[in-house]
Amino acid sequence: MPSETSGWYARLDHECPDRELQIGIWLDSWLNATKNNQPIAAALPQSWPTLPAGLLSNPGTVLDHLLARLDAESDGRSPRGVYATPAKFVDAILNDELRHGQNSKKEPPATLSLAALPPSFRAFAKQINEDISDDGSDGESGEIEKNITISGVPLPFADPCVGGGVFAERILRIHSERLSGSSPQERKEDTLKLLEGLQLVDSSEIAVESARKRLIIVLARLGLVDLDGEGDKSRIGLNEAEMIIESNVRCCDPLLGEWPWNEKPMLLVSRPPWLRIKDRFRGHPEGSRMRKDLSRKLRQFIDSDGNPRFSAIKGNVNLYRLYIERSLQISGEGGRVRLVVPSSVLREKSSLPLRKLLVESNEWDSVWSFPEDSQLLFGGSQGVSVIGVTVGGKTDVMTSFDPLRIGDIVHGKGLYSEAPFLELERGPWSSWTDASWAVPKMPRSESARNRTLSAIGQLADKPRLVEQGTWLNPSDVSIKVRVGEVDRSSWSENICDWMGSRGMLPFIRASHVEYSRGKGRLVHPAFNWDSTKEATTSNSGWDGPKDMAGPSRIVCQAIVSPQLGRRMVWAVVPKGCILSNSVSFLDIPDSVEELLIERFGTLDEGLQFLAAKLNSSDLDLWSKAWAANNNVNNYEIEMLPFDIEEGGSSLSMIGKDEAFG
Repeated sequence: MPSETSGWYARLDHECPDRELQIGIWLDSWLNATKNNQPIAAALPQSWPTLPAGLLSNPGTVLDHLLARLDAESDGRSPRGVYATPAKFVDAILNDELRHGQNSKKEPPATLSLAALPPSFRAFAKQINEDISDDGSDGESGEIEKNITISGVPLPFADPCVGGGVFAERILRIHSERLSGSSPQERKEDTLKLLEGLQLVDSSEIAVESARKRLIIVLARLGLVDLDGEGDKSRIGLNEAEMIIESNVRCCDPLLGEWPWNEKPMLLVSRPPWLRIKDRFRGHPEGSRMRKDLSRKLRQFIDSDGNPRFSAIKGNVNLYRLYIERSLQISGEGGRVRLVVPSSVLREKSSLPLRKLLVESNEWDSVWSFPEDSQLLFGGSQGVSVIGVTVGGKTDVMTSFDPLRIGDIVHGKGLYSEAPFLELERGPWSSWTDASWAVPKMPRSESARNRTLSAIGQLADKPRLVEQGTWLNPSDVSIKVRVGEVDRSSWSENICDWMGSRGMLPFIRASHVEYSRGKGRLVHPAFNWDSTKEATTSNSGWDGPKDMAGPSRIVCQAIVSPQLGRRMVWAVVPKGCILSNSVSFLDIPDSVEELLIERFGTLDEGLQFLAAKLNSSDLDLWSKAWAANNNVNNYEIEMLPFDIEEGGSSLSMIGKDEAFG
């Protein structure tokens, strides 16, 4: 967050270190300010630090941040890395969903916005809208009226991770704005219908209580709830509103428990927790046992039908992936699900079963993707995506809006009409990804997008690097991708600055591999007399066991900065070097090494040939498109398309001049 607001939270902790108390005081002050029709700053305790302008305008954002800090601290995580979901972003998701139903490049419905018209025209426009709806209803108008509010919110409306209630608050605000031209009685009745159709849950009692109070406050500020009386023709009485909200905002565990309503949601919008099980309970003395127990319960949980509840679990148990699958389970057939999730779900290997579920058993129609540097979630550096799914059926076309910027969000609508997008048709999409349904990460400019799509089209049907039966894997012994043998933290005593002293071996880190003059090269003082910068000499020597030194190898960086022009850079490391675990290397079968030596004279020359092919511009575009994160994972390298032959079946048919020409 900006320094001004971050400083305020730090000063608040100094004044009031009890975080539960912070939340209680904030909610009470917000309620009192609402009753007295004053800004919240006027109702806060005098001992509290002065509220900066950046926090004054939206008390809900502060509540969300306070709750996120409390949740992190209770788990033993740092509260500095938490952030609230911006209200503008939530509004964009909700408005887009309510305008389009499905987020595609379709034209919006032919209806008029009553709020945008002068009062004298609203009655006439309302009749026009009703006529249009009747004309296209196909006899289903009664069902539509039953399951949707006048303001256009499908019911039931659910959030299985309600937290402080930001999505519920923003849907109430949109609802109120859309009813601005309605009669007081209509506003009241439609608001009651919406409140009775809410299905909001959270596993935290503090979050649930906070969300309940927040909704009451917001309803009062919108003129929809009477805080002082029994209500009137336009406002719901406080007691009635509290009873409905208490019934429809509940504390339970949606992952391990049953959904507490019989009627299935028809619109579910949420931001599930971005948290791995192994990061839970860090501050608890029994944390290790609690993590193992929770992981086992989730993996082994059997539903009432006798089948495992979570079929898409793979690798580390990550809560947001479980919430995606659970949201699809609890929502009604044909219902809509919109979830804010990390962008890694679009490409990481461990999310493959989940993507198969989205594509093959549901209609996954859209995804919004904001890259790591978008700063969409203040304080967060992870890519952010919003997936849009219609429950049931199958996916024929999925529209990927990527890469997006904050400026692509349009107030009251959703996304800017010129936002970049790519339509992924089922057939080509499947062939590109071997039916893993990974979503390619695209550049923003049209020319760069075309180059990337051209590279994908040319490489998609090529053999993969580790695929058996190719010249690189001529037998049952395939190339292996391995990580460097030395963990810097475990071997720190044996890693030193390079001084070229006798007996010292070169220690190769990711920073020693760079791309210049059209090829990858090793920048290390042991091999380059001009490599004398601190970055290349610091921690570049090895005085540990000499038998750990390896043969000549092809290496690339295992961790890549998103600011670099290339994702993967390959270079040849001579024999007698030690590799850090910040680089990966190819473990090549002996038979292939013999073939390389036969053709090129030496192993190093043969490896240089392979490195040149691996550094091709098309392969770099490919790797960028399918990158899940800044880590270059072994499976990502293994699945690189790699076919350098043109009409032959053996390396011997490719001349040395061809390789480097």
